[in-house]
Amino acid sequence: MSKLVPPHGGKGLVIKLLEGAEREAELKKAEGLKKLEITPREKGDLIMLGTGGFSPLEGFMTKADWKGVCEKFLLADGTFWPVPVTLSASTEDTADVKEGDEVALVIGGEIMATLKVTEKWEKSEADKKWECELVYKGQGEESADDKFWEIAMEDHPGVKMVMAEKPVCLAGPVKVLSEAEFPEKFKGVYLRPAELRAMMDERGWADVAALQLRNPMHRSHEFLAKIAIEVCDGVVIHSLIGNLKPGDIPADVRVKCIDILCKHYFVEKNVIQAGYPLDMRYAGPREGLLHATFRQNYGISKMIIGRDHAGVGDFYGLFEAQEIFDRIPYNTPEEACKVEPGKALVCQPLKIDWTFYCFKCDGMASLRTCPHTKEDRVILSGTKLRKALSEGADIPDHFGREEVLVELRAYYEGLTEKVEVKMQGAASGEVMK
Repeated sequence: MSKLVPPHGGKGLVIKLLEGAEREAELKKAEGLKKLEITPREKGDLIMLGTGGFSPLEGFMTKADWKGVCEKFLLADGTFWPVPVTLSASTEDTADVKEGDEVALVIGGEIMATLKVTEKWEKSEADKKWECELVYKGQGEESADDKFWEIAMEDHPGVKMVMAEKPVCLAGPVKVLSEAEFPEKFKGVYLRPAELRAMMDERGWADVAALQLRNPMHRSHEFLAKIAIEVCDGVVIHSLIGNLKPGDIPADVRVKCIDILCKHYFVEKNVIQAGYPLDMRYAGPREGLLHATFRQNYGISKMIIGRDHAGVGDFYGLFEAQEIFDRIPYNTPEEACKVEPGKALVCQPLKIDWTFYCFKCDGMASLRTCPHTKEDRVILSGTKLRKALSEGADIPDHFGREEVLVELRAYYEGLTEKVEVKMQGAASGEVMK
């Protein structure tokens, strides 16, 4: 009997991925359907819908679901969900699509899924702006009312992604036919929720923490994971292996670096490296909630939330992603008891303060444990590391493990084109007191 937390939504893992003869039959049918091109973000969402990673969702959201999620963190049926999962298409491509129709969803010539249309709805430019202001606007300096739209359209990838969506949304259940390149390209790392659950069940784990990664794993990440191991049965280092913004380090390089750390700096039985196929939305606090929600489907009971989780630029407050967990619906045991089982978020945040290496402490520390000044500390951040590597600058002592830095330097030396890395206040340590 599994000791792990149940999947979110109270329906078990809602798996929409077809396999074997059922898949072949659906693929054959899909060849004769109207084909709609999807975006890389929608591709990742589809795979998560397929594997049960987005349980209890069965497909793309209706307008009522979208509105409830943006406004109240709730699907139309009252189930907690923090970030919209919608499918957009052009007016021209959907002119002859009506409710009840089936369409094929394709990317790069590959049929990813079929969708049975239950609702066709419009997302206007005003609707997109409303979504961005509720989901992507934070409490940081760049989210100030007089700055947000001017800066976001240039520097916020998530806002740009939403504003680039086409005006028609199609809602309805999907049948997923492909996991794209992930099973082969990331063999042994890309794991479906059921596969990761089986691994953790085999180890007898019950209380499990996840470390979210989109940057190479530096000493601060390592410290966060080890704190979690001390208080949980184990930790899953769960990397995003979908698309990132220009200038970020690709997943295959990051996976190799994590593998080095797991082999040389962790007790093997207490750690699992895994990957999931989403693109980053850079939604800061809301994305922190999304990370906890789908991690519950993977069997995770605690989501490590540190400084500027899933942030970009200075759009979010340093610990806004921790604070948002205190503001969501059903966020206390008393509230959760008042709703149907599964509607509340079970996976809880493991809130950890700003971490760094302190020369005077002679070790890793946090603002809660270190009494010294910022001049005594090595400020660790993925952005700071990428900037130094991209410019060929020296990496400060105690920033990362040398075996990992060797791999990262080799990657940067092999680049023919380099993207400028912008340094925000939190990453540089300027805002540390």
